[in-house]
Amino acid sequence: MQIILSAFALGLLSSFHCVGMCGAIAFSLPTQHLNNRGKVAGILLYNGGRIITYSSLGVIFGAVGRTIYLGGFQQWFSIIAGVLILLILVQSMLPTPVLHLPGFKKMNLFVQHLIGGFLRNPTFGGMLLLGMANGLLPCGLVYLALTGAVSTGSISDASAFMAAFGLGTMPAMFLLSYFGFLISIATRNTIKKAVPFAIALMGILLIARGLGLGIPWLSPAFTNHAAEIIDCH
Repeated sequence: MQIILSAFALGLLSSFHCVGMCGAIAFSLPTQHLNNRGKVAGILLYNGGRIITYSSLGVIFGAVGRTIYLGGFQQWFSIIAGVLILLILVQSMLPTPVLHLPGFKKMNLFVQHLIGGFLRNPTFGGMLLLGMANGLLPCGLVYLALTGAVSTGSISDASAFMAAFGLGTMPAMFLLSYFGFLISIATRNTIKKAVPFAIALMGILLIARGLGLGIPWLSPAFTNHAAEIIDCH
């Protein structure tokens, strides 16, 4: 449960990063021709599309995590994932990134092409698809969330993790789409400063979880499910 809550908190805080990265898309939703109820429905469909994509990615990466879990490597993976998140956080603070993701630019261009097409489709279905495409945009914070999702060791938990992350980003994105503006830039920047702390907390929770310290909810003792399966046979 604490991992799911940290995913929601990460999404909530990183939503101000989303406003900067995807704000132009949210602001440009083709809802001008709709009445108030239709506008709300369109915005909800757009954000629902993003959450659907995040949850679907959680299923895919959760399957990987499940394999790791059944293989008995979930403890080490949780620790490695936590350390990786902290390393990525440190890299984000450096003037020049040390690590580069292969295929980042190509993926970004492909998704932007999809988004451009859906923006020209002023229908409810088009807004749902627009949100789903938006969820595929390469984003460092989404990658961090996926790392946490894999560490859950369960397909359903990984999907719920990513859904919680998406729900956390929704309030700020909804306000931007509906009102065309958000809180002041100064306040937004202040909240942005809390994002690194949420990321660090997520990394620390994963490390603590992997250590299996026997602390309920925070760091429960791990059991080797691979060994249990063998014993059952």
